Amino acid sequence: MQTIRYGGDYNPEQWPEEVWREDVRLMNEAGVNLVSLGVFNWGIIEPAPGEYDWSGLDAVIALLHEGGIGVDLGTPTSAPPSWLRRAHPEIRLVDAEGRALASGSRHGVCPSHPVYAEACASIVEQLAARYGSHPAVRMWHLHNEYGWANVQCYCEVSAEAFRAWLADKYGDVDRLNEAWGTAFWGLVYRGFDEVEAPATAPPGVNPALRLDWMRFSNDAHIGNYRLQRDVIARHSAAPATTNFMVPNCKDMDYFRWAPEVDVVSNNHYLIAEREEHEIELSMSADLTRAVAGGPWMIMEHSTSAVNWQPRNIAKTPGEMRRNSLAHVARGADGLMFFQWRASRAGAEKFHSAMLPHGGTDTQVWRDVVSLGDDLKKLAAVVGTDVTAEVAVLWDWESWWALELEWRPTVELEYRERVEAYYSSLWKQHVTVDFAHPEADLGRYKAVVAPSSYLLTAEAAKNLRGYVEGGGHLLVSYFSGIVDEHDTVHPGGHASVLRDTLGLWVEEFHPVREGARLALTSGATGRIWSEHVRLDGAEAVAAFADGPDAGRPALTRHRVGAGSAWYAATALDHETGLRELLAGVLDAAGVRRPANLPDRVELVRRGSLSFLINHGDQDATVPDLRGTDVLTGDAHEDGVAVPAGGVVVLA
Repeated sequence: MQTIRYGGDYNPEQWPEEVWREDVRLMNEAGVNLVSLGVFNWGIIEPAPGEYDWSGLDAVIALLHEGGIGVDLGTPTSAPPSWLRRAHPEIRLVDAEGRALASGSRHGVCPSHPVYAEACASIVEQLAARYGSHPAVRMWHLHNEYGWANVQCYCEVSAEAFRAWLADKYGDVDRLNEAWGTAFWGLVYRGFDEVEAPATAPPGVNPALRLDWMRFSNDAHIGNYRLQRDVIARHSAAPATTNFMVPNCKDMDYFRWAPEVDVVSNNHYLIAEREEHEIELSMSADLTRAVAGGPWMIMEHSTSAVNWQPRNIAKTPGEMRRNSLAHVARGADGLMFFQWRASRAGAEKFHSAMLPHGGTDTQVWRDVVSLGDDLKKLAAVVGTDVTAEVAVLWDWESWWALELEWRPTVELEYRERVEAYYSSLWKQHVTVDFAHPEADLGRYKAVVAPSSYLLTAEAAKNLRGYVEGGGHLLVSYFSGIVDEHDTVHPGGHASVLRDTLGLWVEEFHPVREGARLALTSGATGRIWSEHVRLDGAEAVAAFADGPDAGRPALTRHRVGAGSAWYAATALDHETGLRELLAGVLDAAGVRRPANLPDRVELVRRGSLSFLINHGDQDATVPDLRGTDVLTGDAHEDGVAVPAGGVVVLA
């Protein structure tokens, strides 16, 4: 891509043909150069089994091509037609309670059912054969949001597929028994045919069974993607993608998905009522960049309000522009919206669009046109990298494992700790990469592990090597506890990190809801304390009260050319976490801009510096100079960034 791709989902089947030409004219006015087409039209192009009507799709693709607008052609398999469900009720999604779910929405099918797979392969074959060489088709948009509503199906077909998956993984049932620790409660299997899907059951379902079920379910969706991708590849050389939902889809391991797609694309929607939601947006963008290993694209975001939150709050003036340019700053080479023209009917008629119900005499439309102009001026960032000296560890499997039942406290939430550390780094103007614990970390000055409950021996070895080589590592509590089967590492808690952290944990001490713990450093913590036993580390601060009063709360261990820190409680941002992170960053030599308000982003991508002011006060960034590529204004002695504004310096 030589320019930033700009556009959105286009659903012309919802409108009479006379509207289509107006759409193309307005798309050109807004600077749109790519639209996602045909994502939900299976029942329209195949109204009955084996009968096809291509007239509408042919006409729309021709109009778009004539108007110079590329097509990201969708495969419509997330919304199977009613005739398929009627002919094959056995493909319906079955929930954990054993209920077959009714139709009337999308995604309501079993992802492991061969009848569904055969139907998908058939319609994709027809699409690819007809349009695979069409010059308007620039990309393929496979399915839509794999795992959105049918991430797991508990029908007998899924259970049988799970048993086959286990047999392939373990080979021998004795290996499965050993890995799952089935001697506990005597839940030993004598054959793979005895394994059931972990549907609703009495409390205490084997967590290793649950983990492998989640892995299997993830792989089932990957298998469906591969099926479609391989069919298309026989007819088309255009790149293929599917829209991820990073980080909000817990159940899909996108590190496993990324190698399967040609372009990583992501959906992101602000949680409108959330305080400082721009930080969560940045986290999503940074994590998507990590999954992609470089530039990526937004497949869906919103111009204003969505329709599915408890209170769907419209974006404030300038917010859509800030959101969009923040994605670009953090690696997006494409900005797509749901959707082009607001729907008059259906479940999403109150969802905002590029062309709202009020038409072109609206602020949303003017902002859409203005953003299109901005993006034309930012072509230089396409394909370039984002500068980051710090990594935050992320692992979907650790998220899965941490939040299974019967943990030491219900307040152990994966994203709570990750977001706490990320937010503190963001407010200190530190751009981060995310990384898997087993990834190469050598290029980072500092690495933060906020929530690594599940940590393999290989990952622990990787972290040890990183620190020995001169890296600076910060680990939060309840990390390094179990292996990939949710089996506790031997030798005391956190033993797999004992040599790196210079400590082990004798006992956990979760605290009561709302309780606060004082530290001798003046910091405060909550949720958790623990009995830390030093084995080479030094105590930086101790608990001043609570069940571990007098024992280490914050530690540091020098290993080789680097250092490893440990925090044994959930530090509050303003009374401990910010100070701890600042100390680690200083030791690692990570420079941050001084005297910059918390709500001003400063991100460097390629040769450009993006400054985004999310606050309601004007801000000045000292020690920067250059020309704003969006306005042409020259800045010689610091850069003034107006409240709610964006400056991009070259």
